[in-house]
Amino acid sequence: FELIDYQRAPVRLGQDVFSLGYITEANIQATVQALKRFRSIVQHLGVPRLRAVATSAVREAENSDIFLDRVTQETSIVPEVISGEEEARLVHLAVSKAMDLRDKYAVLIEIGGGSVEVTLSYGETILSSESYRLGTVRLLQKFGSVTDNLLSFSRMVLEYAELARQRIDREIGAQKIDLCIATGGNVEALGMLRQQLLRRRSSYFITLDELETLVETVGLMPLQERIDRLGLRPDRADVIIPAGIVLHMIARETRLRQIQIPHVGLKEGILWDMLPEALCQRPPRDQQIRASALRLAQKYQMDLQHGQQVARLADRLFEQSECLHRLGGEERLLLEVASLLHDIGQFIQPADHEKHGYYIVKHSPLIGFTPSQQDVVAHIIRYHRKEPPSLQDETFRSLPQRERLTVTKLTAILRLADSLDTSRSHAIRDLHLQPTNRNGWRLILEGEGDLLLEKWQLRKRKKLFEDVFGVSLEIA
Repeated sequence: FELIDYQRAPVRLGQDVFSLGYITEANIQATVQALKRFRSIVQHLGVPRLRAVATSAVREAENSDIFLDRVTQETSIVPEVISGEEEARLVHLAVSKAMDLRDKYAVLIEIGGGSVEVTLSYGETILSSESYRLGTVRLLQKFGSVTDNLLSFSRMVLEYAELARQRIDREIGAQKIDLCIATGGNVEALGMLRQQLLRRRSSYFITLDELETLVETVGLMPLQERIDRLGLRPDRADVIIPAGIVLHMIARETRLRQIQIPHVGLKEGILWDMLPEALCQRPPRDQQIRASALRLAQKYQMDLQHGQQVARLADRLFEQSECLHRLGGEERLLLEVASLLHDIGQFIQPADHEKHGYYIVKHSPLIGFTPSQQDVVAHIIRYHRKEPPSLQDETFRSLPQRERLTVTKLTAILRLADSLDTSRSHAIRDLHLQPTNRNGWRLILEGEGDLLLEKWQLRKRKKLFEDVFGVSLEIA
């Protein structure tokens, strides 16, 4: 795509949140004014689609609900609070469009004001992603001015970040990394300083030695000199040093000596993510969600053949019962992932594995899903056996009514699909779910042998399907 216009308003929400815990009235008003200006530009250009996202500062603010309501009421823009994993997915999407990642293992480092996202990917697929509270504004609020004592500041940051460094080291492990890529405004500024101060030709990469030299050189300059001599914006001049320190620490773990700077980031990722919908294409996040779910299944040593068989049969049931459930493509994907991962809790213990599975999925990254979508998947897994969804369960009761209904309908379908591979022999080749009269349906199975065990299990577990959809189900 072609970038027509770019507008920026430096409103530091994190400066409030990371020191006070909430967003002050002054910054709420500053945000509202900035978004009103953006809104008028959008309207002037006749832009039909708009997406606004909020990241770590709004995620953590005690008054985030009030902040979001004020913004919506006064600007008619509805911000979407995204997780660190979603932020990483969008940045990775932008990078994959700017660089050739094919057949390469890459570590992506997104340096933000409140958090740092570290992503391990292979090609266009994210393998893992972690969000660390090492953002530049946060570090500045925590440790004060860099100019007082650069060495002392660097040591405090590195000691504070040591646990994160160890986790990153474990995540990368023995894997040979082909590319180390960094994004964010501070990273791009460091690339420009490489040209300006070190007289290099390109701003699209920097070596670790050059990065160390820049941190030392710029870190010793007073703040005003960074602004006057280097041309850094005031809101960039103070945070560029913590950005350089954290970037150097993480990049060193890749065992590469060079960091690529593609000059893209979250905003480009959002635009690329919106493009398929605008062109009526299948969104790329579906592929990422499937890859993330598969990696989670492998991590917890699931029986993948069983999970994939149940997912295939659940999809056939979903397709053939559309007139009963009246759900769409989003719910179909939720069912697919829940079916693949339904037995993931057996890694902890076979007994009550539906509860263990709920906990694992609830607290593991499924990159591409929103938190509410992931919550739905976790609940479907929670109820795929034993007790059906019930308002007696506080966590289920806390879901919005629409999501409770989705969980209940998809759980009913998953219970049938799971029954169809009770023997783990993958004997069912296909199935046909057909209406016989107004309230009667028949399930016909095609497969190897007499399928007695599968039919027996279906008759035991079909009640939820019958109750939810108000039908009787005959097993043929």
